[in-house]
Amino acid sequence: MAVQDQDLTGKTVVLTGASSGIGAVAAATLGARGATVAVVGRDPERTAEVAAKAGGEPFLADFARFDEVRKLADQLLDRYPRIDVLANNAGGSWPKRTATADGNELTFQVNHLSPFLLTTLLLDRLVQSQARVINTASVTYRMAKLNLDTVNATTGSFNQMGAYAASKLANIVFTRELARRTEGTGLVTAAFHPGAVATHVYDNAPFGLGTLIRSPLSRPFFIRPEKGSEPLVHLATTDEPINGQYFHRTKLEQPSVKQAVDPAFAQQLWEMSEQVTGAPR
Repeated sequence: MAVQDQDLTGKTVVLTGASSGIGAVAAATLGARGATVAVVGRDPERTAEVAAKAGGEPFLADFARFDEVRKLADQLLDRYPRIDVLANNAGGSWPKRTATADGNELTFQVNHLSPFLLTTLLLDRLVQSQARVINTASVTYRMAKLNLDTVNATTGSFNQMGAYAASKLANIVFTRELARRTEGTGLVTAAFHPGAVATHVYDNAPFGLGTLIRSPLSRPFFIRPEKGSEPLVHLATTDEPINGQYFHRTKLEQPSVKQAVDPAFAQQLWEMSEQVTGAPR
């Protein structure tokens, strides 16, 4: 059976960053195939609208706050006896170094620490369900250098693209280490680059480029969310072996950055993330 024809009735999918962009499209696609979709977003109206279109339920959480991530995990565990897919798709990019209420660098918390925390809080349920965890990364990881001593600092020099790239490298490292730690349990995890997609992730780009990117003028250079959602849906449903892998859209790519495939570094990032988030060990 082709992936696009799969009946997902009885499957529960949790999609973060789903109030717009590729998350919203993926929610509608998976819901149309019969999946029960938990639509997670920050904006109440947009999240409710996407959930209604997907025939699912809205959940509100700001990933810049660990207390909201913990509340979200409690709500999901109370509501769903099994979770078949967790899609960690929430993310963003900010032009200035900003400290969150939890005392972390905003880009690193939203793009890595909060997805890490949510996954670990749900991990027992995910393992019991033999779920798959799909992480939205980015090709920008190729230019990243992830310094664990400075990546989460709330003071010092700051480069918007460098911070974003480092967080996306962290997504890939996390994916590989999650696969190692859950080996033999039936849980499957993968990360992917969706392509250059015209979404709200560019809203904080300099010189008003975010608005331009989401306009028809960007079509020669940026794909639409409908196209960008395809790898997420594919990895969430495919029977192909994907565990621990990174995909450039749907094409398997061996990470070209040494840190991405360094087992010792992966353990260091995991341990640092546990300490910062207070995640269960």
